[in-house]
Amino acid sequence: RRCGLAAGRSYSGGGAYPSVSLTCPLPGVPKAVFAAAEGRERFETRVTVLENGLRVASQNKFGQFCTVGVLVNSGSRHEAKYLSGISHFLEKLAFSSTAQFGSKDEILLTLEKHGGICDCQASRDTIMYAVSADARGLDTVVNLLADVTLQPRLSDEEIEMTRMAIRFELEDLNMRPDPEPLLTEMIHAAAFRDNTVGLNRFCPVENTDKIDRAVLHSYLSSYYTPDRMVLAGVGIEHEHLVECARKYLLGKEPVWGSGQGRAVDRSVAQYTGGIIKVEKDMSDVSLGPTPIPELTHIMIGLESCSFLEDDFIPFAVLNMMMGGGGSFSAGGPGKGMFTRLYLNVLNRHHWMYNATSYHHSYEDTGLLCIHASADPKQVREMVEIITREFILMAGAVGEVELERAKTQLKSMLMMNLESRPVIFEDVGRQVLATNTRKLPHELCDLISQVKPSDIKRVVTKMLHKKPAVAALGDLTDLPTYEHIQAALSSKDGRLPRLYRLFR
Repeated sequence: RRCGLAAGRSYSGGGAYPSVSLTCPLPGVPKAVFAAAEGRERFETRVTVLENGLRVASQNKFGQFCTVGVLVNSGSRHEAKYLSGISHFLEKLAFSSTAQFGSKDEILLTLEKHGGICDCQASRDTIMYAVSADARGLDTVVNLLADVTLQPRLSDEEIEMTRMAIRFELEDLNMRPDPEPLLTEMIHAAAFRDNTVGLNRFCPVENTDKIDRAVLHSYLSSYYTPDRMVLAGVGIEHEHLVECARKYLLGKEPVWGSGQGRAVDRSVAQYTGGIIKVEKDMSDVSLGPTPIPELTHIMIGLESCSFLEDDFIPFAVLNMMMGGGGSFSAGGPGKGMFTRLYLNVLNRHHWMYNATSYHHSYEDTGLLCIHASADPKQVREMVEIITREFILMAGAVGEVELERAKTQLKSMLMMNLESRPVIFEDVGRQVLATNTRKLPHELCDLISQVKPSDIKRVVTKMLHKKPAVAALGDLTDLPTYEHIQAALSSKDGRLPRLYRLFR
């Protein structure tokens, strides 16, 4: 029985329409029009190739804002015939003065009129110039991107400022408590020694003074050609994007001229394996009231496969199954607390501060690696534990853990693709590499089809390779490379065998 204030309360709708059922439309209210999917083709990525070889790719997405950018098939892996660090320079010089825009501030003010922001990222195999802005400013955005990529001024002042920024970044990289970026460079250099993806992504200090406008123009003339570019957009009409591409990018003369540069490096990655060690005092990387203790960091990797191969999906599932993280990672099962590196390593060995699996994949190769951190006195035991985990990958795969890894991978894929900039990067990279794009539901279907036998097959193939090892910190107790290689070649994976190798 209602009583007090609740008894006399007047509920909205109760007095006006006392006899209308909640399942019936209200009288006098316009009929609702609901959004509906108009067939799968509406959500497919559309690709148009212009006369000069430039590919224009777009993906429909509801919303007022769009993300548009130019991706170039160029990166540190292509610097074999040039000074190392050019891609790093170009990343820092991006969105500076151009033929149309007198300064970076002018570019930012132009974007601000359309609520826009810009960014440039250089990786081993791609340089990406991206802008997110109101979709109504598409003409301005494509015009700006065309100018930034093909007609940068590269003034002496801008190049000098870039030199200073790179030197500061390199210093910061060596002082940072988290050594993961440094270890990633080292493991690539060990795995692909002096070739392609093993070349340094960061500009060496000794090259900062050697790279000038002439060097940059020489590199740009070889790699910034229309056939090596993709103009990608998310949240815009395809026809409008193609129209803008024709207007601003078709036939636009680059500032370095249309003459042919040096021959493009088409080298295929050669996996070498090996070890790179950097003895470093890690006792003072984190000062303050709660400093991070001194740690030694190890990364062990083996060659996996290219993202163009069928085995890429089983390797992605394997990486998710290994999982891991830091000892202080927050979260529960959704954050990977049931992955092997948590269950078998971090939960059993309290002295280990980190055990994380990473999978790097490129157009012609890949690298699956595990990063681990511990006190310098326990390096030998830490390496033994990580090598054992590699060997156990070839063992039995539980149905429950495999289903959990596949579900987690699909979940992560779908959640990441909720973000417009992530969709943009996915569209651009896939079209750049394959001229087409696999849609999320296709990838989810491929993930669902992975069986325990697929995991065992790719691991067996991987374990036949020499390991790549990167070690940073106090390496007094680090086992020799030969011992690590012998341990990983152990087919039985029994602990006594490993103890004999490492003791």
